[in-house]
This record gives sequence, structure tokens and C-alpha cells, in this order.
Amino acid sequence: MTKAIKLLTALPHAQRERLMELAKEVSFPEDTRIFEAGGTADRFWVVRSGAVHLDQQVTPLRRVTVASLGAGDLLGWSWLFPPYQWDFGAEAFSKVRAYEFEAPPVLALCVEDPLLGLSLVRTVCEILAHRLELTRGKLLEQYSIPRRGAL
Repeated sequence: MTKAIKLLTALPHAQRERLMELAKEVSFPEDTRIFEAGGTADRFWVVRSGAVHLDQQVTPLRRVTVASLGAGDLLGWSWLFPPYQWDFGAEAFSKVRAYEFEAPPVLALCVEDPLLGLSLVRTVCEILAHRLELTRGKLLEQYSIPRRGAL
């Protein structure tokens, strides 16, 4: 299994400093909907404190939490890939403080500094791979059928 990656600590120092020049400090009160699945993905966040739940609407009245994020975690990756729409919804489970990054200036920085762009995309992909493995494990655990005769 891959290990959990934190975006800001995974980037080399000089690249992290350049990216942080674009950061804006924000906060979300508990129970705030940060974004909805299908909405325009034009930014991302790095959680500084608090907890965020990613969820999926499974029926008109029911959402299922698919992941929980905390300090250092990347919130949002859909800004990086067409069609630039959120795949999940996100809600602040507690008061959340975060660094917010608007996608257009970050993407422009990636074009200006291709090494930073490559590092950023690789790191986001590693984060996604780790989350995919966690989700796969949860699904296998939840839906596996015990073999007959197994103890």
C-alpha cells in the first residue's frame, strides 16, 4: 500500500514557497458545505486544522461519507482535470482552517515553472493513488463474502 502523502510537505522547499505565495487563509464553520458534486472545480485547499468529510449522494435523501480529511490533507483535485467539476461533495465536520488556492494562478505558475508543475501533478497523483487504495480496501472489507468453511 502507498503511504499517505501531504501536498505541502511532499513538494521541494523552493517549489512549496512559490506555491504558498498564492495561498489565502480561509476558514469554514462546522457543518458548512464546501462544495457539491457536479459544481465547478476552480480551486483547492490544504487543510490546516479541523476535519472535512468527502461524500457521495447515493439517494436524494442520503449522502455517504467516502473519506475523512484532516490537517495537511489536500481537499480537491478536480480543478486539475477536465471537465473541472467536483466528483464528490465536501462538508466541514468541525471548524476548518485551510489554505485556499485558486486554480488559474496555480496552473499559470505550473506553465511558468514546469518542474513545479511536474512535482505538483505527481504529488496529487500519489495522493489520489493512496486514496484509491484506501477506498478499495474499505469496499473489499464491506462487501467481501466469507467463504464457506472459513473460520
